[in-house]
Amino acid sequence: MNMEIKKIEVGFLKTNCYILIKDNKCLIIDPGDEFNKIDSNIKGEVVGIIITHYHFDHIGAVDELVNKYHTKVYDINNLKEGNNNIDIFKFTMIPTPGHKSDLISVLFDNHLFCGDFIFEGTIGRTDLPTGDFSKMQASIRKIITLDKDTIIYPGHGNITTLEKELPNLLTYI
Repeated sequence: MNMEIKKIEVGFLKTNCYILIKDNKCLIIDPGDEFNKIDSNIKGEVVGIIITHYHFDHIGAVDELVNKYHTKVYDINNLKEGNNNIDIFKFTMIPTPGHKSDLISVLFDNHLFCGDFIFEGTIGRTDLPTGDFSKMQASIRKIITLDKDTIIYPGHGNITTLEKELPNLLTYI
């Protein structure tokens, strides 16, 4: 896969915004804050913005990006479970509720962008509005079936792998 992935920490909660770049086109995932910081990392045409879930720290720069780049926002409401594509970007959308009812994970080959679902060494909180631990458990059961070499790009903190997180994830189900 010839896709560049940029991780940009934004906002006071240090939310990870990701910019995927391929063939002079960009897809932005979770632009949480600091429009100028995100904008300075964009190379080429912005073909879309993916929101993993609607918490303020994941959507703070959406309006400014939409206004500047006249692009569409994609989320649980307009992506279908399974295979999707946005321009040249092909991916699988996996509903992964638990932290929040609208949380989705998106899988590009073996790169999983999962918002606040899985973090290095832990999982997302389930005590916020629309959080649900039993749904989190069901989401974990789905994800642990992916290839062990899947790289996990969380909404906060370090990038990790499914192989590394698997022992911890199994303790929740």
